[in-house]
Amino acid sequence: MDRFVSTYTMRLDAKGRVSIPAPYRAVLAKDGTDGLYCHPSLAEPALDAGGNRLIGEIDALIDRYPPYSEEREELAAALYGTSETLRIDPEGRVVLTETLKAHAGITDQVAFVGLGHKFRIWEPERLKTHLAEATQRVRELRRAIGSRTGNLGSSAE
Repeated sequence: MDRFVSTYTMRLDAKGRVSIPAPYRAVLAKDGTDGLYCHPSLAEPALDAGGNRLIGEIDALIDRYPPYSEEREELAAALYGTSETLRIDPEGRVVLTETLKAHAGITDQVAFVGLGHKFRIWEPERLKTHLAEATQRVRELRRAIGSRTGNLGSSAE
């Protein structure tokens, strides 16, 4: 598999390290990444993380803007400027910096959530709230799409 999928909750150890889930490490290895790129999410109180595909996505986003434009400079600062390359130790653990943990509100546990080409790292209670809100929005979107197309699919909620 070459996608980050599923959700895992892990504890930080006494030294502040957290194990990256083994399936995620496998995806990173296939991606040719020996570290973990991580930056504060621009949209959520969470961290975006991944390998070369994440950096490629950032590159493509920034490349949409002309060189030296204000938008390009701001995006580069917000994404490259806050990104950190975390070293993965031989046991598959990383140390989240204090800056990253503060952004996500992480203390002693983290939740890893697969998003396909990248994953998010959340404080578990914040994730629970986010998922409840996201599920509600998806249900509303499904109803709106179904009413426009006449194709509701399954009526089970």
